Formats: sequence, structure tokens, C-alpha cells
Amino acid sequence: MEDQYYDIERRTAIKEEARMFRRKFITYEQAEVIYSISHRKLRDIAEKAGAVYRINDVSVLINKEILDEFMEQFRQPANPNVKI
Repeated sequence: MEDQYYDIERRTAIKEEARMFRRKFITYEQAEVIYSISHRKLRDIAEKAGAVYRINDVSVLINKEILDEFMEQFRQPANPNVKI
């Protein structure tokens, strides 16, 4: 277990993943990983939210803050009758 803790490659990979979650602008590929949504559905949601930034008609970035705020609209209230 200590070998895993001190594995430099693994620690570097974890730092890169954490950095991705803190970014304001992300790519579609990164958003697919973060939100676990298919590319097509993610594209539709991001465009509807107004979170898409097109750069030179080639590069596309998504404003993560706008997308998060838009997705909060779809949150369902807690249901106390659900048994766990």
C-alpha cells in the first residue's frame, strides 16, 4: 500500500485530474468525463445553456460555471418516502 502512495506517476495523474475539475473552461472530451454524459447530449445541453465558446470555428470550449448553473435547474427535491 505504501508503494501506491509514493507512486509518482499515479500522484501526477491525480493532480492532473484535480486540475481539470477546477478549470473554468473545458473541452467536450473533458466535460464528457466530468459529467458522464454522451458527446451529443452534452453538446445539446451546453448550447442550450449558452456555455459554448467557439474559437475560430475550430476550437470549442465550455464554460463549466455556466453549465453547472444550468444543470442545477433539473435537480429534483428530496423524497423522504424512498427507502434505502
